[in-house]
Amino acid sequence: MENNGEKNVKPAAKGRETSEFLMAIVRTLSTSADFEQREKEKARIEKTFTQSDKKLVELVSENYQDLTQITQDFSTISKSVNDAREKIKKIKDDLSSCKTLLHCKRDELRRLWIEGVEQKTMVAMLEQIEQIKEVPTKLDNLLLKKHYLHGTELVVNAVAKLENQLAGVEALRDLKAELITRKEQLHEVLIEELNKQIYIKAQTPNFSSLPGKKTGSLSKQDTLKRKGGNGVPPPEKMEFGKEVKEDLNSNPEDDPTHFIAILVESLYMLRKIPEAAEGLKIRIQPELSAIIARTSQYILESTSNQMDASNQSQYLLDLLENIFYQFRFVANMHKVVLRNLHRIIVSGVPVRQECLYDKTDVWSKIQAVVELLLREYLDVENTSASRQRAPTSFDEPSTDINSFFAKKRPAKPKKMALFRFDASIHAISTNSYVDDSRAFDTGDLFSSSLLAEMGLEKNQMVCKPSVYNITAIFKPLEAFIREIEDAIACQDGTSILQSFVTDFVQNIFLGHVHYTVSTSIGSATKVDEEDESFDALRHVVDHKTQKELGVNRPLLTSTVTVDKNLQELRELMQDLPDYADQFLNMICNTLKEYRDTCHSAYREIVQYDSDERRVISAMWAKDEDISRFLRSLPSWRSLQVSQGQELASEDVCSEEEIKALNSKEAQILISNLTSSDGLIQQEIITDVTQMRTIANVHESLEWFSNRMKDFSNGLSARSTATAAESAASEYPPVSEKTLGSLRNLVKDFQDLAEICLLLLHLEVRVHCFYFLLPVAKQSNYAGPIDDLDPDSNVLKLNKDLTSMEEVLQQSLQPKKFKYIFESLGFLVASILMNSIQYMKKINENGIKKMCRNLFAIQQNLTNITMSRESDLDHARQYYELLYINPDDVITMIAEKGSQYTFQEYTELVKLHHRSHPALSPSQLEQRMQKLKDVFFKTPNGECDS
Repeated sequence: MENNGEKNVKPAAKGRETSEFLMAIVRTLSTSADFEQREKEKARIEKTFTQSDKKLVELVSENYQDLTQITQDFSTISKSVNDAREKIKKIKDDLSSCKTLLHCKRDELRRLWIEGVEQKTMVAMLEQIEQIKEVPTKLDNLLLKKHYLHGTELVVNAVAKLENQLAGVEALRDLKAELITRKEQLHEVLIEELNKQIYIKAQTPNFSSLPGKKTGSLSKQDTLKRKGGNGVPPPEKMEFGKEVKEDLNSNPEDDPTHFIAILVESLYMLRKIPEAAEGLKIRIQPELSAIIARTSQYILESTSNQMDASNQSQYLLDLLENIFYQFRFVANMHKVVLRNLHRIIVSGVPVRQECLYDKTDVWSKIQAVVELLLREYLDVENTSASRQRAPTSFDEPSTDINSFFAKKRPAKPKKMALFRFDASIHAISTNSYVDDSRAFDTGDLFSSSLLAEMGLEKNQMVCKPSVYNITAIFKPLEAFIREIEDAIACQDGTSILQSFVTDFVQNIFLGHVHYTVSTSIGSATKVDEEDESFDALRHVVDHKTQKELGVNRPLLTSTVTVDKNLQELRELMQDLPDYADQFLNMICNTLKEYRDTCHSAYREIVQYDSDERRVISAMWAKDEDISRFLRSLPSWRSLQVSQGQELASEDVCSEEEIKALNSKEAQILISNLTSSDGLIQQEIITDVTQMRTIANVHESLEWFSNRMKDFSNGLSARSTATAAESAASEYPPVSEKTLGSLRNLVKDFQDLAEICLLLLHLEVRVHCFYFLLPVAKQSNYAGPIDDLDPDSNVLKLNKDLTSMEEVLQQSLQPKKFKYIFESLGFLVASILMNSIQYMKKINENGIKKMCRNLFAIQQNLTNITMSRESDLDHARQYYELLYINPDDVITMIAEKGSQYTFQEYTELVKLHHRSHPALSPSQLEQRMQKLKDVFFKTPNGECDS
């Protein structure tokens, strides 16, 4: 604006300057008195004019064409301006004439304007009618493509127009009625579509790929792969608060979250939010039951040809995992719906809160349906009718097992069956067929009322109902319950479903397990009704079972049965970790009962009269001094070393040390049994089958205690276990008190097993005393020449040793069999050499008879131990010294050294004098003094302490 002002000012200023310049020249010429000065001024002005004229000519010449064009344009513009002035003048005259005419026709113009407005209104109404006539077709197309928001908006606007602008159009009455009806029905379509998005979309997307599986069951890995298969993000990651818009060029179901928002928005446009919320709430339980029915039917169809009756609980686990996956999806979709409803309420829509529902309602229905399902598969209805409650305290035995082992009446002769057909091929095949045919007969096992309530049928059960089904499903069920409790934030910390599971396990399952275990073990440890004696320590498992257990010696059926039941309890500790303490208490309770059973049966074996007196070997095995000494021997320590290891260097003894230890053992036993003149009467085990029983008890309890020891070592106390130890452990942490009780019980079984082995070791030796002590005290060794056969007691001993060898070799491991019979030759030699003091007299025939006794025993022991018993040669040489005169024996000691103890030489000299009555006591004293002098002067001499 400033520049334009300058351009407007400059030409005026230039004109004034030119005028002033001319006036100045005129004044100069008129006022100048000097002619020359005027001439100079004139000449200067003329010169300047000439220059200016010249300059003007040059400029005109240079810009002639522009100047000509400007002149022509100016002429044209001037003409146009004049023409325009003429037209404006004419228009003014015309407008003045029109004004005059309009004043004359005002009413006619108003009439024409009103007719124009009416025509426009009619045209607009016709256009609306044409659009409304197309609404049904457009609505069908939109609903077919599931563009519900546009469809709802279309029908709502159409009905609004028909009720307002077009209310008086009678021709649209039928169309109005149709659209109002469709509007009323549209909210049902929307609610149905919402339910479809919530429930039908929750079906496992990978169902079609499962029938080709070899196992016929749905694996956990497949179930995990299905998660997220529908492309629905978790509700926590869904965005809300944005304006809901619908794209007509896309498939609305591609984004389920947005699709649900569209459906809720459509219901809001129809003003049907309360009806929709009520409809969704009512449909929750029936739809959940339908999911269960569909999933059950599919699993049955996909596994019908490969149904494994032995692993039915796996099918239930597959069913629950698929159901839980779908229920999580349903809960997430309901959460999406509820957040959209909340968005609409927050926006100011007046909706009564009681007309809606919340996530607690959803999870409550889910828990109710799952509980109904569990009641069927866990057979709650049948088990609760005859419920076996668990004992209140598992630390105390619930049954007095000792009542089975009270002192019995004298045994009756038992009627032995010659043979049985139970294990025949025909019986086995028949029983297998019957079991298989009954394995999955679920016809009358289910409660029809509960099935009907869930929408299931009898033929839709994937496995037989059983309380033991809880073991397969407990962990995933507990994980699902924790999800529910986290989702609804339980006020009391326990959900309805958790209360049901807890009540079932504590009041039904634990009692059922306790009853089953007690019944199984009770049948294995029952008393034989015919002879009223114990079966618990008599029957052993067959070879097939031995092979399955990986053992090479017979085990007691009762021990294997107890171990099997305890193995089931150990598995239950893993399957139901929350109840590990209860199952461990059951294990301890069972161990206490079986320990009492074994002790009672053991006592009956080692008692021999009504006064409950025990056999000598049992008393020795319990004697602390004898037991401690026997356990310190290298032969015992070698038994404690596990397979594949060797004794430590400090535990390896030389041959002289072993001989010294054997001598000490023999001295201890001899001192206990030969202190009096009396003989052993009934203080031995005469029935060799009882020896077999004791051997079986030892092997069984040792095997059992080792298994229980491994189990106890795998447990950790809850108070001391670290998080890393708990994670690495196979079993959950348990009570420290119960763990201590378990380890004490394991030690009790181990001690009893060791006592049984010590008993066998000692019993064989007591048998030697039983048969050999009468050999010297009751037999005649000064008889005629024809009495040269071995003593009858020696023959009985050989027969007895052979019988014990036969039963023990079959029942004991080779190293234990060796422990029983090794060093037995040294003991026999010591007994017979020590028995020389009880002989009244002996002749050559008697010496030969004793040597034959030793040779017969040596032959028998060699056959048993497979090694020459040189100690019996030593004993035979001792008796052969009786052939020699005592003086010659003393001379031999002086020349060659002593081979026996001083006491043994003394008894030898005394027997010689008793066998020769003609010798005087003074001669005996002389020889004894000579023997003493020679013996203690010889390098090898030693005194018998």
